[in-house]
Amino acid sequence: MRMTADHARAPVLEALDDYRRRGHLSFTPPGHKQARGADPAVREVLGDAVFLGDVLASGGLDDRLHQGSVLERAEELMADAVHAEHTFFTTCGSSLSVKAAMLAVAGPHEKLVLGRDVHKSVASGLILSGIEPAWVEPQWDGARHLAHPPSPEEFERTLDRHPDAKGALVTSPTPYGGCAYLTEIARLCHRRSLPLIVDEAWGAHLPFHPDLPSWAMDAGADICVTSIHKMGSGLEQGSVFHLQGDLVPPELLRQRADLLGTTSPSVLIFAGMDGWRRQMALRGEEIMGAALELGAEVRAAVEQIDGMHVNDRGDFCGAGLAADFDPLPVVIDIGGLGISGYQAADWLREHRSVDAHLADHRRIGMQITHGDDAETTGGLLAALKDLARAAPLLPPAPRVAVPASAELRLEQAVTPRDAFFGPAEDVPADAAAGRVVAEMITPYPPGIPVALPGERLTDPVLRYLVTGLAAGMYLPDPSDPALGTVRVVKPGST
Repeated sequence: MRMTADHARAPVLEALDDYRRRGHLSFTPPGHKQARGADPAVREVLGDAVFLGDVLASGGLDDRLHQGSVLERAEELMADAVHAEHTFFTTCGSSLSVKAAMLAVAGPHEKLVLGRDVHKSVASGLILSGIEPAWVEPQWDGARHLAHPPSPEEFERTLDRHPDAKGALVTSPTPYGGCAYLTEIARLCHRRSLPLIVDEAWGAHLPFHPDLPSWAMDAGADICVTSIHKMGSGLEQGSVFHLQGDLVPPELLRQRADLLGTTSPSVLIFAGMDGWRRQMALRGEEIMGAALELGAEVRAAVEQIDGMHVNDRGDFCGAGLAADFDPLPVVIDIGGLGISGYQAADWLREHRSVDAHLADHRRIGMQITHGDDAETTGGLLAALKDLARAAPLLPPAPRVAVPASAELRLEQAVTPRDAFFGPAEDVPADAAAGRVVAEMITPYPPGIPVALPGERLTDPVLRYLVTGLAAGMYLPDPSDPALGTVRVVKPGST
């Protein structure tokens, strides 16, 4: 039985403080030796605190045999804070964490049921592992051209069509704040004795306030992957696995994570996660309550700006849409301004030094967190009002040929791994329709692939990508980012 947790403790931070007080002389990596060897110009920009906290995890923060159990104690406290049975820290971001979670459930040539609105990191996991995807269609809002997580009914149909699947994976919340029917999907999986993985990268804050959507562990999921740096106070790349139940052994998940993770994890990232857990365990409801109040004020104020509409629960939830809604990713439809989200994001950064979280053909996203206050949101609102005044002087939004939902879905002709690693060639984009794509093509952010290796390209999808690129869409992963050519599988090689 787990002992009562003392959430006033922060094992990683305490061990780091002890390391400094003892004045350790390190004849190990990192080579900067507590900032002494770092370039003075770098020290001036970063400050010495970064280097002072950059020590070895093994043979530095803890001894070489991990006898202090520093990381293990921090992980146990995190698990207790969020009602999980096991928690594992990682320092390679949720992009790695979700791959390890997939490998803990399925292996090469085995099936995993997946929502087709997955992040590109999941698609990368399919390529690396050789897992065969059984896709579940998202719920599509045709009026707003926006995908929400798949319905339980669609998950059940896909599970019935693929009785040999080893488990399922769903993304919730989406970067737009839409949440899946997690409890129902978990029950569907468990009736078949299958584990459910939730990519909850955007949901680190959810366990800490009753007015936020239910999070994966409380909804009955088996594995949850969470990014502490997205909606929490951790440093970039801070990520955790949470685990419960007996469908995935904890030692198996740890082994799969070890297979992919670095042998030189950043203590700075561990410390950020440890400190954030302490902060939220002690004051989380108060802190998140203040963020929700501030977010509501921002949403109401933006709604009063001509040409802007803040997507709310009424827009995103209901029959055929999302199950629940996180109000902190403030998603603003700017179609009334006559400009695109790409134009708006670029204008705000260039003219008001305001960075948007995401941008698409008609929206910008401005995430509010517990790190915001009246000063930061006041600056945001002033910038948005300036944008509304400047919009008539900007060029009209270029047309993006967004396909209907049925046209977005591509046939999976071969597995992602076979297409990606098999013989391929580059062909002009206007000659790629009907060919099987051998690379990912992903508008970013939010990072959901439009085309995956092994899918057969169509004219509507190619038109969407080409017109989107001309309108300001960013495609970081194809071999030709300008999309003059597309990498496709060579004929006769599959």
